[in-house]
Amino acid sequence: MYVGLVVYGDLEPRSGGYRYDRELVEGLRACGDRVDVISLPETGYLRSLGHGLSSRLSRAFDRPFDVLLQDELCHPSLFRANRTDRGYPIVSIVHHLRSSEDRSRVDRWLATGLERRYLRSVDAVVCPSRATQLSVSRLASVPGIVAWPGRGRFAPRISATAIREHAHEGPLELLFVGNLVPRKGLDDLVRGLARVDGDWRLTVVGSEGNAGHVARVRTLIDDLDLADRVRFTGWLDDDALAERFERAHLLAVPSSHEGFGIAYLEGMGFGLPPIASADGGAADLVDDGRTGFLVAPNDPAAIGRAVGSVIDDRAFLADLGIAARERYERHPTREETAGRIRAFLETRIGG
Repeated sequence: MYVGLVVYGDLEPRSGGYRYDRELVEGLRACGDRVDVISLPETGYLRSLGHGLSSRLSRAFDRPFDVLLQDELCHPSLFRANRTDRGYPIVSIVHHLRSSEDRSRVDRWLATGLERRYLRSVDAVVCPSRATQLSVSRLASVPGIVAWPGRGRFAPRISATAIREHAHEGPLELLFVGNLVPRKGLDDLVRGLARVDGDWRLTVVGSEGNAGHVARVRTLIDDLDLADRVRFTGWLDDDALAERFERAHLLAVPSSHEGFGIAYLEGMGFGLPPIASADGGAADLVDDGRTGFLVAPNDPAAIGRAVGSVIDDRAFLADLGIAARERYERHPTREETAGRIRAFLETRIGG
């Protein structure tokens, strides 16, 4: 197949969505497919609308593709260009909808209208979770599949015995992994931990995507007198991040919304039960109270209860960690996910 993929910027390691796109490209190329990445300029949301009116963008798609993939993140730039019939199907990769995020009423109204128009301009969708697929169906009737992000970025070898032994070691170590933006819920995590009696530590791994948000979280930590318990590492490479996963007992990323939550999957591979968002796709992966915890958005009390349930019950923590690792082992690999998407693309071409 000759496949195009439209993204903002490039596919270098950033968010989980970009990693999903990059691993798909690698999987398609491993099957012998040609994949051209069409990079659009990264600008603000409203400026992207203006970019979408450019005829130059439309000409960029004038290639003999068998199928054109588009990251739905690019929807403000694409809804007009997609109106031209180019003789090949357009398939959107919808990680999560902007209109599903916790935004102002005006922002959600604008995003809902634009995303509805965009989704009606594509021929099919690929979603990383059932929740995202359901969100898409509320805006447009478009065929699609759910293809979970695959495991395999890390290949931890860890036994149930090792997970159980580690669960009883030292103070409770929590790990936050994600871009430091409001949606990821670091402020709620800090407020929740402030409610927990006992000896715990929090390590925060991630780039400062929103400097104002990070400043507010640091002020919150100081106000709650938690500075000696919270450590910020910044962005880490894979080897250093794997070391953090190995040291931790819980992965805690209580986002307001996640299309899937690749970090949850990665942590479960190390035997870490996640404290995950109940809003979005994490429910495809996390069985509440068995492999981790699902907490409602903006609910520090629920976060505190989840942490409190394991801080003095390390046997329960071990049971959760072993079940999390078993769930990880049943999860599709990156190659299996790429193969599932490739087979779906072939049906669209045939259609």
